[in-house]
Amino acid sequence: MLQRESRSKGVVVPEHRSAEQGSLPPLVEPAAELTNDEVARYSRHLIIPDLGVDGQKRLKNAKVLVIGAGGLGSPALLYLAAAGVGTLGIVEFDEVDASNLQRQIIHNEADVGRPKAESARDKILGINSGITVNLHQIRLEPENAVELFARYDLIVDGTDNFATRYLVNDAAVVAGKPYVWGSIYRFEGQVSVFWEDAPAGPDGEPRGINYRDLYPEAPPPGLVPSCAEGGVLGVLCASIGSIMVTEAIKLITGIGEPLLGRLMVYDALDMTYRTIRLRRDPSRTPITELIDYDEFCGVVSEEGRSAAVGSTITALELKQLLDSGRDLQIVDVREPVEWDIVHIEGAKLIPKNRIVSGEALAELPHDRPIVLHCKTGVRSAEALAVLKQAGFADASHLQGGVVAWARQVDPSLPVY
Repeated sequence: MLQRESRSKGVVVPEHRSAEQGSLPPLVEPAAELTNDEVARYSRHLIIPDLGVDGQKRLKNAKVLVIGAGGLGSPALLYLAAAGVGTLGIVEFDEVDASNLQRQIIHNEADVGRPKAESARDKILGINSGITVNLHQIRLEPENAVELFARYDLIVDGTDNFATRYLVNDAAVVAGKPYVWGSIYRFEGQVSVFWEDAPAGPDGEPRGINYRDLYPEAPPPGLVPSCAEGGVLGVLCASIGSIMVTEAIKLITGIGEPLLGRLMVYDALDMTYRTIRLRRDPSRTPITELIDYDEFCGVVSEEGRSAAVGSTITALELKQLLDSGRDLQIVDVREPVEWDIVHIEGAKLIPKNRIVSGEALAELPHDRPIVLHCKTGVRSAEALAVLKQAGFADASHLQGGVVAWARQVDPSLPVY
């Protein structure tokens, strides 16, 4: 899920290479030795002058924690394992769904229904049985994040929601750990490195920066759709995930110039990469403790939550109303491309943005109840708040959206 640059309140300047940039010290001390088998396996690394035996020993000794075994976590975990990172941790509590297979290449059809962490572990060990894989099949929370991060050298953030993204950032700051961050949405991706406690630059100036320097506040609820609602090109995950692993290797071994203080923006349709310099936000508040990130980010706005109280119906309740012959108007607030995938018979398509702007209010009836729905119930709650404010007192929204309708009422419909 990509948060747009235009929302950034941090200081963003055009990228120019300078003496202020440069390699950071290696993050990890080298292991004592490489076995003969490891020399043979990693020979293509060993003959790269900048990496060599010393760099491979550092990879062997490294402990990397990957948050999520989904779109970005899949290629990241596979390439970290292939590179010889000695210990990989996986934070993942979800199960493999058929919709994951379009982009989450670490899973296959036989894994549908299995815990993602276990599926990922099996693929990793199939690539490299000589490494250690730790499974953390938990939901990352403020109560466990800092202690978990403290066990690892580096964090790779492959999360797809803002609450967890801010949690990862703040926990990394408190734990003093660097992390590689990536974000994807439709055809676009972003990558950066954040490390509040990074060593000073060659001129003695501090280089520490964190995610809140780029995005001090989460976007308003409903403004930035998730990948589940907005979509993502499957192969984009590989493009961004591989860059994230490149940054991890650079940090572990101390080679090259990491993306610390820089934001890389990739557009797959134009096939362009842009790099933008970032600086510490001088007005930011130091991070000293973790907070309630669901409350900080929100999923539905306060207006949407308030409007939904007493004005939410279930899929089965809606079916009963329709079966009884009740005259009502079902309004689908999704986008036309989603309507083409699946829609409820008798519904009228009016995308949410046309309701929020007020453009479509004249198309809605005042003489009968209105039931709004979207995919899962988030967008319809936001649209419901607008209708309530506009005087549509007999309006409600469908809990769980068209997904709930397909699962509870009409299983013949596809779920996307």
